[in-house]
Amino acid sequence: MAMFENLSDRLAQSLKKISGKASLSEKNIQETLREVRMALLEADVALPVVKDFVGHVKDRALGQEVNSSLNPGQQFLKIVQNELESVMGESNESLDLAAQPPAVILLAGLQGAGKTTSVAKLSRYLKEREKKKVMVVSADVYRPAAIEQLKMLAAEVSAEFFPSQPDQKPVAIVKAAIAEAKTQFVDVLIVDTAGRLHIDGEMMSEIKEIHEVAKPVETLFVIDAMIGQDAVNTAKAFNEALPLTGIILTKVDGDARGGAALSVRHITGKPIKFLGVGEKTDALEPFHPERIASRILGMGDVLSLIEDVERKVDKKKAEKLAEKVIKGKRFDLEDLRDQLQQMKNMGGMAGLMDKLPGMGNMAQMAQQANASNQFERMECIIDSMTPKERSNPDILNGSRKRRITMGSGTSIQDLNRLLKQHKQMGKMMKKMKGKGMQNMMRGMSGMMGSGEGNPPGGFPRF
Repeated sequence: MAMFENLSDRLAQSLKKISGKASLSEKNIQETLREVRMALLEADVALPVVKDFVGHVKDRALGQEVNSSLNPGQQFLKIVQNELESVMGESNESLDLAAQPPAVILLAGLQGAGKTTSVAKLSRYLKEREKKKVMVVSADVYRPAAIEQLKMLAAEVSAEFFPSQPDQKPVAIVKAAIAEAKTQFVDVLIVDTAGRLHIDGEMMSEIKEIHEVAKPVETLFVIDAMIGQDAVNTAKAFNEALPLTGIILTKVDGDARGGAALSVRHITGKPIKFLGVGEKTDALEPFHPERIASRILGMGDVLSLIEDVERKVDKKKAEKLAEKVIKGKRFDLEDLRDQLQQMKNMGGMAGLMDKLPGMGNMAQMAQQANASNQFERMECIIDSMTPKERSNPDILNGSRKRRITMGSGTSIQDLNRLLKQHKQMGKMMKKMKGKGMQNMMRGMSGMMGSGEGNPPGGFPRF
């Protein structure tokens, strides 16, 4: 996740100086806080939020809890983390769907904020993780393309789609959709509303009407993280017009500053419930302030990583590989390709490292080194081989290698590098044969908090 990259780097530098100190003085606290303040302002955090944040940290840092602790520097870091969490809202606030079905969720926001995509992402999230039957409807009669887009996305995520026409009244569409959702025994109805390029009275009165008819259990404001300070102002205006229950922050992966995430809760008093972290329909993460604070301070986010592994790793393939290794069978190129695909599902090397403690900078390096491109090249090479060559790379002679590199648009060096890496992995797998593998898996599952001996996932073991 690119979000907070700049802030994280700046804070890491200023906090490193203070975290090793055996005693803290008002002078070095002031100096550090000045740097923290600058880092927050540069990250586009709203000024009132920065003032409050720095004020709270200062009061606590000069108080008893720091001076009496064994490691004042570490304690200072802890205060910064706690305050970051409280700015973003103590803990994850999930959707409140305890209503007579259908529970209606209304999405509002400016044009281009990513509302329609968020409807699809939310549908998928509710279907897969909450096991709900979901219907979606578009009340955006001003953009016929929006209705068509939602129809396509609904099909992609297997949600029920309630058709609407540009010549209908938005309020009539919503009424009809609710009636249909009842007959279809739908658990959740998500309503996509029209966005405008800027806030106007007409838009606000229309959405108020829709709100009155829909009586939603959740009114979520969809906001683009990349519009920085403006995000906060629009959130404020919507919050005054509608009883918002929460916020979906989109395009988070494109914003290295992350100021909106730190400001929007403080300004509106409404919790961020989800982060949109990419184009795909599964790129929606519940917002956990404590995990994000930890990520900002370079401490990683292992819990989210474990959840990613649980959700995105193909357990059958992972188990098949584990079984193969235990029996001492050969680790072939087909297995390597499976591992590469699992990595891709997890957001590639950079996506993984970003969530590991102390690996934030490594994630950037991985991105710069273009690890994901290398993975794709490796996959391409394996795809250009015959099944026989994949299961037995030893038969690869000069002419076979030429055919494979021409077919995959790569060079002989690329192919040889892949074969070398595969050989190294094969040697490692041999060492883990039998009990060695089981012991390693047991250790890993202990780390992951699951009591089973199954591998927690398809990490390429380079």
